[in-house]
Amino acid sequence: MEKKKFDANSFIGILLLGAIMLWFMYANQEELTTIENTTESVTDVVNEATTQTLTNNTNSAITNDSIKNIALQNQLGAFAYGAQTATEGTSVIENELLKLTIDNKGGQIIEALVKTYKTHDSLPLYIIKDKNASFNINFGTTDNRILNTKDLLFTPTLSKNGENQILSMKLKVSETQFLEYRYEMKPNNYMVDFALRSQGLGSVINASNTINLDWSLNAFRNEKSLSTENMYSELKFFTDDEDDYLSASGDDNEIVDDVKWVAFKQHFFTSILTTKTPFNQASLISKNLVKDDKIDTVFTKGYQLSAPLALNNGELNYSMNWYYGPADYEILKSYTDQESLEEVVDLGWGIFGGINKYIFVPIFGWLSGLMSNYGLIIILMTIVVRILMSPLVYKSYVSSAKMKVIRPELTAINERLPGKANAMKRQQETMAVQRKAGVSMMSGCIPALLQMPIFFALFRFFPSNIELRQKGFLWADDLSSYDQVIQLPFAIPFYGDHISLFPILASVAIFFYMKMNQSQQANMQAPAQEGMPDMQKMMKLMIYFSPIMMLFFFNNYASSLSLYYFISNLLTIVIMLVIKNYVIDEDKIHAQIEENKKRPEKKKSKFRERMDNAMKQAQEQQAQQKKSRK
Repeated sequence: MEKKKFDANSFIGILLLGAIMLWFMYANQEELTTIENTTESVTDVVNEATTQTLTNNTNSAITNDSIKNIALQNQLGAFAYGAQTATEGTSVIENELLKLTIDNKGGQIIEALVKTYKTHDSLPLYIIKDKNASFNINFGTTDNRILNTKDLLFTPTLSKNGENQILSMKLKVSETQFLEYRYEMKPNNYMVDFALRSQGLGSVINASNTINLDWSLNAFRNEKSLSTENMYSELKFFTDDEDDYLSASGDDNEIVDDVKWVAFKQHFFTSILTTKTPFNQASLISKNLVKDDKIDTVFTKGYQLSAPLALNNGELNYSMNWYYGPADYEILKSYTDQESLEEVVDLGWGIFGGINKYIFVPIFGWLSGLMSNYGLIIILMTIVVRILMSPLVYKSYVSSAKMKVIRPELTAINERLPGKANAMKRQQETMAVQRKAGVSMMSGCIPALLQMPIFFALFRFFPSNIELRQKGFLWADDLSSYDQVIQLPFAIPFYGDHISLFPILASVAIFFYMKMNQSQQANMQAPAQEGMPDMQKMMKLMIYFSPIMMLFFFNNYASSLSLYYFISNLLTIVIMLVIKNYVIDEDKIHAQIEENKKRPEKKKSKFRERMDNAMKQAQEQQAQQKKSRK
């Protein structure tokens, strides 16, 4: 075998390759070290820059807060503390009937939702919403600032007292010095207790400046008939003496003393502020915001109350109440701790209000407890009223029958004593015949006059009764508003742009009633005398004028009222026919009159003596003047 020899060239090549590899490894090691050192340097720069940026931002935030605090201090003085600690937001308290939303800004109610009612177009019924109301306390401070609570932030605290919800809104000077609005809502209640008090502000509030309470509200339109709603929307108030109101037909204002409550009424709903410490003086303003009944509008009335508040030992301390809910007579009357709150509901003045309060309200309430159909309740109520009034109708018919019996004698007197010269003698003999027969002209007038208070009382009762609101009967979908059956493409002056059916039926019924009543009144009237107006012609004119007036006036009015008058006139016609055909016996009446004539005349009363003497003197003077002329 051949022996291998040493190859010098191969050895040299291996050495060269090893040297190259050692150089390459050394070179890469320097580059990695350089990269690592570079990376560490960049990281240090970034960290340093970030630290510097955060430091600058922190310093900037501290500077801004300081500027803001200085600005608040300059603007609000002692009340800057509350602005720094309070935040914007709202709180809600609600029960089964009412939901109130109170804003931290101003501590005031910004939404009042009456949960159990809807508007005429089936929307939720808000008394307060979309900044239509404002409540503010305006006061001066000892460092010569004038502040308004509506512009300041309150701090809210919600709590409970049994089932009652309590919301305390504090406008703070410090944790122990503040102005507080305290709302307390009871279950199933429209009335909310409201306390307005201050603590530790005797050295902050300037007692030499007037502290004013300002409350304003623009009343939303809620009902179908804008004209009727606006007619019954009014500002009412109660003083130590009595309840009163501002005009509902136009703009009005008044300054009154010792005010215990103020109501911003919206026909069937109302906002009321009551106070146990009466306002010494209150400025009240009501503005009519409806310029044209034919143009739709959001608001009907604009109301304002401004009243100075008194300090007690340097502090404010008022116990008040808010009421947001229906203008319901029975509900308002149930608040016995509030004086005459039910007077917010306009049931009429004097005797008319008394008839409604003590007769119709109880009767309607009793019938409402028996059934839920309010159309039938109105019909039954009408029957009750007509039955109660039937003795007056009977008395009027008896007087008419008596006058019919003696009418021939009165005609004979007129024929025997004609002319103006015999007017006094003719009158004396006419009265003598009536007196002997036991007939009095007033006996026919008095029953008619006694029915007038009933008419005017009901004229107020039905449009003010919230229980009829949105209650339907037959074609009427709302007995508190008009019962439209046809929408007209145009508007008729004094009539409207629609046709209501109940007023038409009521007008037809009153026409036939007056036709029947005309014959009765013809018997009541003595024969026409010379120089006297012809009452028969006037009666004929009224037969046609009254139904037309009824038709125009009631077309836009509550259909419940038209329904009542329709049923009432029908029943009156029936009662008159029954009395005329089955009760009145003219032969008996004639016999009674003849018997009365035979009796000796009763001793004259003093009034009658004076009347006879006056007529006698007038007759003598007339004869003397006639003799002088001759």
